Amino acid sequence: MLTGKIINDTHPNRFMGIVVLSGGTGSIKLVRALYRLKRDISIVCNVGDNIWLHGLYICPDIDTVVYGLAGILDPRGWGVHHDTFNCLDQLSLLGEERWFMLGDRDIALHIVRSKLMREGKSVSEVTEYICRRLGIDTQTRIIPASDEHMETRIVTSQGRMHLQEFWVKHRGMLDVKGIEYVGNAKASSKALDAIMSSDKVIIPPANPVSSIGSILAIQGIRDALKSKRDSCIAISPIVGDGVVSGPAGKYMLALGYEPNVYSLSLMYRDLISSLVIDIKDVKYRESIEGLGIRVHIKDILLDDASALELARYLIEEI
Repeated sequence: MLTGKIINDTHPNRFMGIVVLSGGTGSIKLVRALYRLKRDISIVCNVGDNIWLHGLYICPDIDTVVYGLAGILDPRGWGVHHDTFNCLDQLSLLGEERWFMLGDRDIALHIVRSKLMREGKSVSEVTEYICRRLGIDTQTRIIPASDEHMETRIVTSQGRMHLQEFWVKHRGMLDVKGIEYVGNAKASSKALDAIMSSDKVIIPPANPVSSIGSILAIQGIRDALKSKRDSCIAISPIVGDGVVSGPAGKYMLALGYEPNVYSLSLMYRDLISSLVIDIKDVKYRESIEGLGIRVHIKDILLDDASALELARYLIEEI
């Protein structure tokens, strides 16, 4: 198994009935659909992708959720829609690497985050401040899984490297020999409180190794989710014998799992009581139910309409 006050918190002791674990571009369609239907949700975000570049602290998975709910996310699933890249061009002219595509409006957020962190603010505090500045509903909480730095590193044929280097700089083309979660990070108190006081926890169709696995690797998160197993639901990121997108298949194989929904159920079996799978994977239903996991059949190749339908189903039917 995978192993100065700037914050105006209008309801500091109130946590939401629905908690969503979010990481990567595999989460955002469902997160946005849930946000359309129910604003009082808590979204616990992966921090294993966080990286320092150009003197700035970048939190890609947090920012994808922030931009998505603020209505400015680029259709690619990362960065700001219609952004320009003048700053990056100038950095390149001055001899800096430009493999990580940071747009000008995106860089503005990283400048503010890095400045506030240097002033002593936590990632959680900064995230809440940014959410309010960008107009995200005050009932919605975007919560970093930890305020401590950790990294997901990929063990490759060319050595160990930060996940961003593997996936962005090397375009995921290197052979994967293992996955490491580096940094003995503890869960943020807000993330734990949100999970423990939730009525329902939803794991979106995100990469189970680098997006969800890195959240589970944080001290306290897995134990909290185990205690909520009866109300925890996952949506498969796998259809048939392949992942919907991204390098999840490579990562699962590196950890000894075949990339199919039965393997996914083995990875999540101590955490979830329900798994939503695609009709193409109905052949796995009996074996998954043999693990004590209820199986639900739905369309999980999500566009905006099907994401909204799935979100409604998760809220009202499970």
